[in-house]
Amino acid sequence: MRADRLINIMVLLQNRGKMTTKELAGELEVSDRTIIRDMDALSTVGIPVVAERGKWGGWRLLDNFRSKLSTITLEEMKALFVFPSKGLLQDLGLTHSIDPRHNLLVSLPVHYQADAQAMWDRIHIDVSTWRQSKEKVTAFETIQQAVLGNKKLKIHYEKADGNKEDRLIEPLGLVAKGNRWYLVASRNGELRNYRASRIHSAKMEMERFERPANFHLATYWEQSKDNFIRNLPAYDVDVEIAPSIIKRITFTGKFVQVIEKKSANEQGWLPAVLRFNDRQEAIEYILGFGDQIKIVSPAHLTDEIVSLARRAIRFHQNR
Repeated sequence: MRADRLINIMVLLQNRGKMTTKELAGELEVSDRTIIRDMDALSTVGIPVVAERGKWGGWRLLDNFRSKLSTITLEEMKALFVFPSKGLLQDLGLTHSIDPRHNLLVSLPVHYQADAQAMWDRIHIDVSTWRQSKEKVTAFETIQQAVLGNKKLKIHYEKADGNKEDRLIEPLGLVAKGNRWYLVASRNGELRNYRASRIHSAKMEMERFERPANFHLATYWEQSKDNFIRNLPAYDVDVEIAPSIIKRITFTGKFVQVIEKKSANEQGWLPAVLRFNDRQEAIEYILGFGDQIKIVSPAHLTDEIVSLARRAIRFHQNR
C-alpha cells in the first residue's frame, strides 16, 4: 500500500540520514520513478523532504523534522515488538509470509536494535484458548470494508434469544475481545455492540455516513465493558470448602468468582463467599462437588440441591 511505503520512506530517511533514489527503490522494491512520485506526495502533504544534487547527494529530511521523529522512547519502541495474536492479524488480512517486525527491526537506530530483538524473543501474545473454538464470521471482509469506508451496512443479525432480524447500521469499529470479534456501530443514534459471529450476512450500502467527530473506539469500548461488568447479575452463596478442593476453587474463574475468603476453621475447611451469575448456576456448580462444599446460606439452596440430587438418582436407577 502506498501509505505504508511513504511511512517507510520517512523511517528510512530518519534512521540513515540521506539516501539516493536508487537506494530507496532497492530497499522498498519499487522503481526509481515510483520513489520520485512518492517524494512529490510527501512534499504535497507538508513533509519537508529535500533533494541534494551531486556525487554525495540524495534525499533527506530537514533537521528540525528529523528531531520530531526522534522523540520515540525506548519503552515505546519495545511496545512495537509486542504484536497481537497472529490469528487476529490473519482475520484482518494483515499477515504476510515474512513477519513485518523484520523490516521494522532493520529500520531502527543501531543502539535500539538489541533491545527490540530482546523484547521480540521474550514476549509472545496468544489470545487463543487451549481448546481452540474460534468463532466463524461469515461476512468479516464486508464488515471491515464498511468500517474503513464509512459506509452504511445492512446486516442479518441473530439476537441472544435466537431470533433474527435485518438491521441498518453505521459501523464505527471492530474490537477483538479474546479471540472473538465485536462490531461497534451506531443504530438510530445509539451506540451498540454486535457479536460478529452472529452476523449471518452483511451488505455494504453505497450511502456513506458521517463518523461522530468525538468518537474514540478504545475509550468507548473500555466504558462499555465497565458498564457491562457492573450490570452483570450476581448470586452470592456463603459456603465452607473442603481442604481437598481449595486450590481448584481459588484458581478457577470460569464458572464462579471467589469474592471473599477467611481463615480455615479447625477442620481445615475454608469459609468463603462464591459469586455466580444466577441461582441455577450456583446449584449446578455446588452439586458437581458432591460432599466437598457445605452451604451456609441461603438455607433454601441446600433443599433445592438435595431435591435435584434425588431426582438424578431416581432417573439413573430406573434406566
